[in-house]
Amino acid sequence: MNNVETYANIPVIINKGADWFSSIGTEKSKGTKVFALAGKINNVGLIEVPMGITLREIIYEIGGGIKGGKKFKAVQTGGPSGGCLTEKHLDTPIDYDSLVAAGSMMGSGGMIVMDEDDCMVAIAKFYLGFTVDESCGKCTPCRVGNKRLHEILTKITDGKGTMEDLEKLKNLSSVIKDTALCGLGQTSPNPVLSTINNFWDEYVEHVTEKKCRAGQCKALKKYYIDPEKCKGCTACARACPVGAITGTLKNPHVIDQDKCIKCGTCYEKCRFGAISIK
Repeated sequence: MNNVETYANIPVIINKGADWFSSIGTEKSKGTKVFALAGKINNVGLIEVPMGITLREIIYEIGGGIKGGKKFKAVQTGGPSGGCLTEKHLDTPIDYDSLVAAGSMMGSGGMIVMDEDDCMVAIAKFYLGFTVDESCGKCTPCRVGNKRLHEILTKITDGKGTMEDLEKLKNLSSVIKDTALCGLGQTSPNPVLSTINNFWDEYVEHVTEKKCRAGQCKALKKYYIDPEKCKGCTACARACPVGAITGTLKNPHVIDQDKCIKCGTCYEKCRFGAISIK
């Protein structure tokens, strides 16, 4: 199967010759590759780079680094079925074999950069949702297995997961990868497996501490008012749609965690930085 990118290379090879084309890239991955660079990065857009360039060069030189001076956390290559690579992979050369060895793939040429504010469990669930929608339904591992994976991830991000669920994630992902009929099903567990391998501690936190360190999983968010910073202006209490905040004028307010629906309105309304998410 040939796509537009393949055809776009043909005129250049005809005009300049196979030797010229082969001089670019690595021994097993020749020529250049187009990536759609997106996410938490300063310079987004389509880029064409020689095979063998490193992730570090793409993210920090071409991409201009992470937005807002945030800390780099991960980059997903290969589209929804690709894996999430971490800081330890930044000097990995971009070629077909190296990406597969690192737990990802070249795939469609997508490259999504994530920072410290991204939750890797939620990221895995998001990309798996794409596979669930796109499955043709022919084989059971992809049709049913990926739905079960998505259900387990939803359970974990809702604060209802167990350590047994983490073992199920790993085992089911391996089975789907080995038994699905086509490339979509065989690569669909990559976001799950790569985030489990590289961010295991985040999964454990979600399960044992019911905590999302990035504050992205709504069910695990908890809003707190710092009594030292609270001025008692009542803005948060007046804005709360469920009356979960109590307190008197000019005195520190308190959030009732049982009533709080985690909408974030109080956080947005506070002008003194007294409300934090934990």
